Parts: sequence; C-alpha cells; structure tokens
Amino acid sequence: MIEPFGRDWFYRRSLGPFAAVGGEQVELIPVTLPHDAQRDTDRSPDAPGRGAGAYFPPGSFTYLKTFPVPASWADKVVALELQGAYRHAMVFVNDELAGNRADGYARFLVDLKPFLRVGADNELRVEVRSGQDSRWYSGCGLHRPVLLHVNELVHVVPDGVRITTLDLEPDLAVLEVATTLTNRTASTETVDLSTTITDADDRAGVEDETPVTLAPGETTTVRRRLYLAEPRSWSPTEPHRYRCRTTVRRPGHDHDDPVITRFGVRTLQVDPRHGLRINGEPVLLRGACLHHDNGPLGAAAIERAEERRIELLQQAGFNAIRAAHNPLSPAMLEACDRLGVLVMDEAFDCWSRFKTPYDYALDFPQWWAADVDSMIAKDYNHPSVIMYSIGNEIVETGTPHGSRMARRLADHLRTQDPTRLVTNGVNAALAVLDELPAVIAEARGDGAADGASGGLNDLGDAMNTLGSSERATARIEESSAALDVLGLNYAEGRYAADASRYPHRVIVGSETFPTRIGDLWPMVVGQPHVIGDFTWTGWDYLGEVGIGATTYAEHAGAVAALEREFPYLTAWCGDLDITGWRRPVSFYREIVFGLRAEPYLAVRRPEHHDHTITMQSPWAWSDAISSWTWPGFEGRPVTVEVYADADEVVLLLDESEIARGRVGEQRPLMAVLETTYSPGALVAVGYRDGVENGRTSLSTAGDPTLTATADRTALRADDTDLAYVAIELRDAAGHLVASADRPITVAVSGAAVLAGLCSANPSTTERFGADTWRTFDGRALAVVRPIGPGPITVEIRAGDLDVVTLELAASR
Repeated sequence: MIEPFGRDWFYRRSLGPFAAVGGEQVELIPVTLPHDAQRDTDRSPDAPGRGAGAYFPPGSFTYLKTFPVPASWADKVVALELQGAYRHAMVFVNDELAGNRADGYARFLVDLKPFLRVGADNELRVEVRSGQDSRWYSGCGLHRPVLLHVNELVHVVPDGVRITTLDLEPDLAVLEVATTLTNRTASTETVDLSTTITDADDRAGVEDETPVTLAPGETTTVRRRLYLAEPRSWSPTEPHRYRCRTTVRRPGHDHDDPVITRFGVRTLQVDPRHGLRINGEPVLLRGACLHHDNGPLGAAAIERAEERRIELLQQAGFNAIRAAHNPLSPAMLEACDRLGVLVMDEAFDCWSRFKTPYDYALDFPQWWAADVDSMIAKDYNHPSVIMYSIGNEIVETGTPHGSRMARRLADHLRTQDPTRLVTNGVNAALAVLDELPAVIAEARGDGAADGASGGLNDLGDAMNTLGSSERATARIEESSAALDVLGLNYAEGRYAADASRYPHRVIVGSETFPTRIGDLWPMVVGQPHVIGDFTWTGWDYLGEVGIGATTYAEHAGAVAALEREFPYLTAWCGDLDITGWRRPVSFYREIVFGLRAEPYLAVRRPEHHDHTITMQSPWAWSDAISSWTWPGFEGRPVTVEVYADADEVVLLLDESEIARGRVGEQRPLMAVLETTYSPGALVAVGYRDGVENGRTSLSTAGDPTLTATADRTALRADDTDLAYVAIELRDAAGHLVASADRPITVAVSGAAVLAGLCSANPSTTERFGADTWRTFDGRALAVVRPIGPGPITVEIRAGDLDVVTLELAASR
C-alpha cells in the first residue's frame, strides 16, 4: 500500500537544541505538502546569495507531523518516501534519526519501522536547510510529495518493477519484466508472482504467473520475457501507454496489494547519419531547458503545476525538455509520458568543484552513485526519458581526472540502465578559462596574449569562440568520448567542425541562446549528427535575476551588469513568463520551427525608443510586447517587430501603409520597422516573392474591464490539484489593455485557499503569499488549491472596476 502523506503537517523556522532554555519560541504553521518554506521569507538586497537566489535569505526549517500507527502494522514493513527535500534533509522518528539525504532533488526512502511505537501516536520530524548552495532559487522545504509505504513482509520493493522493450515489430513486442522481491520474514517463503499487462482501455494483453522462493532476508529479481501481440508503441505524436499489474500472493495471507506500473513500448536509436530515431522514425528535439520552481508556488512541485507547465510548453511548440540542472519530479515525468514530451533528465550542476560556497560539491564524492541510482529508479519506466545527463557545465570536464569521472559516471548509468543515451551539458569555454588570454589572442589572430579582452563582440560570441577553439577541442576530447551524445552549451561553432573531425560524434545543443534560434535551427535541420536544440530557457524562473533584462543608461542607478539589482526577482529570459503567458520570443521560435504560418506583431516599449542600451545579454529578447495601446505617445516614434516566414513585410494602419521592410536584415524571419504611433488597427502583411502569405493585426484597446478565467472549474479534492485563474484587463471588444495596470485583490472562500498570486513583473517587492498584486502588462495570475470537497468561490477586485466572481468545485 502506498498512500499520500502530505496532509496535517506543520512547519517552523528551525531552533537549536538550547533555544528553549532562553525561552525562544517559533509559531508552528499548518501546511499541506508539497511546500516551499523559503518562498514566504523576507527578501533583502543584503541576502548572502544575492541575485542568484532572487535575494531570498538562507534558512533552516523543521517539518512536523504526528500520525497514529495501528496494531495491524506490527507485521508490516513501513517506509517514508520523500520525492524531494531541499536540502541536507534529516528525518527523525520519535526523536531518533531514521535517515538523511544531502541532495535536495533526490527521491529517497527511509525505513520507519525500527522507530515506530505500534498502537500509539508517533512524531515525524524532517529538518532541512538551504543557503548559498545553488546558482538559482532553490527554495527550502519538502517541496515534492511525501508518501507512506506500508507493505507485507514479502513484497515487491519500491521501484521493483522494471519493464524493457527488447524487440518491437508491428505485430509483436518482446518485453522483459524484471520484478525485485524481498522476504523480511524469518522463514523461507514461496509466493506466487502474477503479472498482467493491460492497455489504456484496461483490456488484458499479457498474463503471466510463476512461483518464487525466497530465503529469510533474501532479495531477488525475477526476470520474465513476455510477448505483447499487436503492440501500440509510445511516441511523441502517439503517447500510448500500458499498465502492468503486479501481485504477490503468499499462502495463508489474504493481502494482495497490487503494484501498478505504467510504461510505454518504444525503441530508441541514434547515429550521426540518421540522427535520433524513435520507433525507427526521425525526431528533432525542439527543446526547452527548465528550472524546477513553479513561480508563485516557489519550489513546490504540486502535480497540477508540473502538468500545466508541460501542457503550455508543448502548446508553444516544444517537444522536449531538459532538466536544469537536477532530476525532474515524478509528477513532471508523468505529464511528459502522457502528453508525449521527450526528456533529458540531468543529475548534477557540479561534481567536485564549487560553483557556490556550500553547493553539492561538498557531497558529490560520497553521494553521487546513490543519487544517480535514485534518478534511474525514478525514470526507468517513463518512456518520455530518452537521455540522462551526467552534469551541466562541469568545471573539471576538461581535466584528465575530470574525464575519468565522466567515464565513471557514464558507465555507472549504462550498467543500471542500458536503454537510454548518456550525455553531458559541456560548456567547452570553461575548459580553457585558465588559458583565456592565449585563446582570445588566437581568436583575434594577432598572436598577442597580453590581455583577456578585445576581439570578441559580445558574451555570446566569446563563449562560442572559446568553446570552438583548438585548445578547447583538445581539453574536452577524452570526456566527450565517454558519451553517447555530446551536449554542447553555447558552442554551435563546433557543429560543422566536429562532423569532419569526429565522424562518429552525435551532438545536441544542450543549452543555447534564445536570440540565436533563427540561425541555430537551420543547423539542426541541415546536419543529421545534430539532433536538437534546447533553449535557455523555456520558462522564466526565480533567481539569476535579470540575465534577460535590458538595461538603459537613462535608468536611475542603472548598472551594466549581468545580474540585476534588488528588487529583481526573476531571470526574465523564458519563452514563457512565470505565469505561463507566452512572450514574443516564443512566437518567433514557433515560426522558426515551421509550426506557425501566421506572422506575429510585437512593439518595443516607446518610452525607451531613444534610450541607450548599456546591457542586453544574448539571453535577452528585445523589450517588446504585443500591444498597440500606448496612450501619451501619440505622434512619437515607435519600433515595430514583425516575425514572419516571408521576404518582405508591410505595415498598415487603418488600411493605409505606414512602413515596409525586408525580413532578415537584423535577424532571420524578422523585420524591424520604424513608424509613428497613432491609435487604430495595425496590420502586418507578409509577402513571399511578391505574393501575400500571411497577415496579423493589433488594435488599440479602449477602457479596461476586469476579466478572470479559471483553467478548470471541477477540481480533485486532494493534494495534487490546482486551479489557475488568469486575471486580465480587457476592453469591451476583448483587446488586452496592457497600459492600464493596477492592483488586484483576490479572495478565496469555501473548500480552497489562495496558494499563490503574482504577475510576470521581473522586478518587484510583492510577495507570492499576499492577496494583492499589481498587474503587469495587463495580466496577473492566481493559484487556487483545494483543501477538501465542496464549493469554492474566487472573488477578484480591481478598484472601481466591476468585481469578478468565479464558482469552482472540488470533489473526491
């Protein structure tokens, strides 16, 4: 039996053992897991982690839960599953240490049985801490689900069913079902192991039963070949899954709790001639790197939040995600399986060299093997997972002993799971940082090595040039040879060169600049050994603040720095912002991918038209939004961007031509046009060879009204579901009013609570736990979480605008 264990918890700031002597007390706050305690702490410009951690302070927190242990558990095995506890989790049962884990993203189990008091209430306590241990916002707490396992003494171990497709033909799939059983009794036991495979409609496809004998204390794996007739394969376009039901029947015992395992039948191939193939069909990875936070929820990985992100990324044209830079949650993998989104799951952001003062490098030597095993156990039956990444921009990748470690990690993965590809997100520029002056001098071609600057146009050029240099090639050669697919971060200059130099090498753009997708995607399409591109990043995230923001000299106190000043909150570089709305770069990418025929219109904010840009990194898209409502700027100059698969674009205002320009002069599939702002209907018309091939429009909005729409009105009354309420200012005709931002207040009553509220504003002092936020570009987002069955009322107010009320319902 596995049951959710996320209700009836309390948390508080951690106290030392002598705090009570001084009379110090901290309020216990009730909470439902998953939960991020750091989200509700006070941000400060003096926070030790500064912008990397979104100016949140470090913290230590205690989670407490009291639960009864019935007498029937006396002859059961009881374990606690923590899918993610950030960080250095210590698990106590009745004040005794029962288990611990260093990594904040590792899924692990703790045997509770030795510490339980049967027939009485028991206390569970989990201590976690964070601070200067991550390059982005990590959060702190039990941020992924917690489950309770109560098993018979002879049972299938957790993650004990592994299903492998050995062969796949149109009329037959050959499967290996490996089931690991354990005997915790004091006698030899013979049990009946039953396996039934059914399809999505619960129709039986395969049944098998075999006796298994286990000695006392023995754990054994039973491997069976099963043959599935007329299989339906899993693929991104048809993500069909089967269900495996495993039962263990022990003579004289009535208990028969089944283990349910969902899996997909598919094959996976890669080579430099055909690229990546799934079930024999070529697939190009339209990928997004994805950090783990859920915006207004902080780091809490609630199932619906994880699912929604995958849904919206897929709708935006992505067919793959890369975990950045830690293993994905089981809930997100489940969503990828169901929706057909491919996954590169990543183990580490660092090995044994620090990137922040207290990061995982402290723990890597002791924990790496266990954490890799944890990732594999979590991922094995998920057909969406096609690649494991052993790291991201690992500093020691270019050293001899770092290469030894790369080979050791890769081989360990292959031993545990030979069915997936192994990659590594290599930033080859890091491998030559100690030779930087010489590499730059060679790039300039002047032979001088007396400085570390000059000759490289910007950060993007510098990283690509350094990573593509001969010195970098030599440094990463050994570690790259350990991989099935070489992941390259910001080194597209290697794509063509490596094809001839290393004819057996397959490459994936594991991390790339969003501003360069117009040039990068043709490289992927035109070179079969390059199997895809993963942009940084698919979704805006907390921390690494402002790396995608634009800095103007005219801003008071503006500093031309990659990391922005307080109160910046997000990186501001995602295709989607933290609320899930698509930014202009997302529509540009969709056109580049060939998934959108209609042009797209975006307008650079006219208040900055004559300002001087002092900082705009290659992660930063232009400061543009899709709006033609700019009150106060009538008659003033404005810059319009049109993204189109065309060779020329014409701008019409109220059917009169106001501008015309070539596509591709500044960026592929993009025209940049200068005109003068005047209210009306703005239309962009694309032409190919003089023939119109698409048009789109924007209209000036009128007076705003308050609107709100819930993504679902019928909710599950459990820990896993949420309703996302999109709050917008729109005029009577439905046009978004991006220029009339104002505070909105949300009240939730009935069988739910307001779990989070925010806008996409990348720089704000507002709090996610508050009930009032100011809209940003006409939008805000409320997240509603059920607390039980019953009706739910959501009321939204915005000053003198008409109140909007939504009625939802939660049921078991």
